[in-house]
Amino acid sequence: MPILLAAPIALALGVGLAWVGRVDLARAELPVFLTRPFAVACALAAFVLAPVLGYFLAFHEDWSFLYLVRGVDMPSAVDLALVVVVSALVPGALALSSPLAVARRGPLLARIIGALVLVTALAALVAVRRLSVSATYSQYHGGYGITPIGRSALGRGVLLAWATLVAGVAWSARVLSRRSS
Repeated sequence: MPILLAAPIALALGVGLAWVGRVDLARAELPVFLTRPFAVACALAAFVLAPVLGYFLAFHEDWSFLYLVRGVDMPSAVDLALVVVVSALVPGALALSSPLAVARRGPLLARIIGALVLVTALAALVAVRRLSVSATYSQYHGGYGITPIGRSALGRGVLLAWATLVAGVAWSARVLSRRSS
């Protein structure tokens, strides 16, 4: 997943997990960062989202930056910082939206998630040409050596990444809903 599109997705995941874990959050007499939903959000971020983002930054860096910057010019410390910051948005969004979830403000949380999904969809629509090909920065801007994403290792990586992310979100929701009911 492109790092530039990952932030709103991470925020939406955190808000959604707050809603699913609202019963646990309401019952907890602890700060939010000591609750089970927060731990599940941290696990999702650390064991699913961070490796997915790291994979694309390590092996398809130019694509991950939507060919806006040359990946080889980007220090690896910046890549690592981006993975950490974007991954931290999942538990951060859960923590920030937990008061709304506890207050059962589901329609407001749904609108927040909808807005984040809309922002991501619009950004993807604007960048669809960049998202649909596998190339280096030089190839993309030079117009040579460009491979459709469906015929490249990047395409298989995108499919596997989304399958992994969906499985991780499903696991997280199942853990929180089973615990909450």
